[in-house]
Amino acid sequence: MTDALKRLSDEGVAIWLDDLSRKRITSGNLAELIDQQHVVGVTTNPTIFQKAISQGDGYDQQVSDLAARRVTVEEAIRMITTADVRDAADILHPVFEATGGQDGRVSIEVDPRLAHNTKATVAEARQLAWLVDRPNTLIKIPATHAGLPAITETIANGISVNVTLIFSLERYRAVMDAFITGLEKAREKGLDLSKIHSVASFFVSRVDTEIDKRIDALGTPEAKALRGKAGIANARLAYQAYEEVFSSDRWSALENAGANKQRPLWASTGVKDPAYKDTMYVEELVAPNTVNTMPEATLQATEDHGDIRGNAIAGTYEQASADLDALERIGISYDDVVQVLEDEGVDKFEASWNDLLKSTEAELERLAPAEG
Repeated sequence: MTDALKRLSDEGVAIWLDDLSRKRITSGNLAELIDQQHVVGVTTNPTIFQKAISQGDGYDQQVSDLAARRVTVEEAIRMITTADVRDAADILHPVFEATGGQDGRVSIEVDPRLAHNTKATVAEARQLAWLVDRPNTLIKIPATHAGLPAITETIANGISVNVTLIFSLERYRAVMDAFITGLEKAREKGLDLSKIHSVASFFVSRVDTEIDKRIDALGTPEAKALRGKAGIANARLAYQAYEEVFSSDRWSALENAGANKQRPLWASTGVKDPAYKDTMYVEELVAPNTVNTMPEATLQATEDHGDIRGNAIAGTYEQASADLDALERIGISYDDVVQVLEDEGVDKFEASWNDLLKSTEAELERLAPAEG
């Protein structure tokens, strides 16, 4: 067994698990992954919680208590999900301490139905930070147009943020700007910048899924030669943007005041197409000061047969630009692809949230005490 996960970690990639459930917490599995497989963080989203709550009986006692109190289904969901995030944050707290607050983080998402409402997103972020009440929490805010000022305000309030659903390079630059503006506001308020952390979740495999679909529809040899290249090229150019922004004079002033860089986080790193190597979105995106959040299957595949060859991004920017330019030449619009993906991403999380509402409501009814 090669220790590919240790090599990955040694290259400056923080390994986070893209999954959480009560069973994972209570069985000791999460602690084991931290101890044995170099996992130093956890990300959640509405889809993950919907799956966790609808399977097994791990939530029955809490749901029964909530049903007895006749809470609303929305309040029940927040009590259930924040309990899991709090417990996971406690398990990860030694990592948080050991890394000076950089890792040992657990992310929880604002209600996706608020994705286009700035004010409500900021209010929800504050509420979630208060409810979980752990210093190693990250509040997930989507990088929609309404999300950008919400990111700034949340950071300005001293709350650490995981910006999610980033697909385009232009939007990623806007996210970094929103983060830096938030830090500047926090500094004006006299807040300790060293305590504020952020990651920017740049989605990878979904880009290939959408573009490959369009390539297959064209069906030409020229088009087919570009299959499976866009997701990695896009992420590599995002890292180029990260290097540029976080070496600017504007950033230096904040760094001198104790600020932490907003790390790029590679999300959606599970391979969807069986034609591709199942570890490609890990192996091809190795670079210092990044996070790779993986479904467990990708984590185990990387441990089993991952080929970690050092920094896989340095020196690739010219080829990455050429790959994206080639797509434009065959009539695949980058701007259209990333807009479709953002719209779909918000819709998918909203659909999962609605499924979560339905399944939780059914559980509340099933476990409600008899009248009298």
